[in-house]
Amino acid sequence: MSYDEAPREGVLVIPWDRLGAETLDAIILEYVLREGTDYGEQEISLAGKKSDVLRQLQNGSAKLLFDPVENSCHIELTHTLVQQGWRDERS
Repeated sequence: MSYDEAPREGVLVIPWDRLGAETLDAIILEYVLREGTDYGEQEISLAGKKSDVLRQLQNGSAKLLFDPVENSCHIELTHTLVQQGWRDERS
């Protein structure tokens, strides 16, 4: 899945709170390491970055997506998804 485009049909929103703690932590860690987020001059610890992502999932400003075709997970900011014209069918 290209993360610069809206998720294709069939991509599912996975409720983050239904995952086991270890599974969620592994997904967040993989996301943080893959994204390579630049925080500028401010140094943010790995734990801090993971905490930021978890907070975004908790408050709904990010979504955990699963693509059954690619068999992959991705975390995406909700406002980015909306800008791309994607709708969560559960909303």
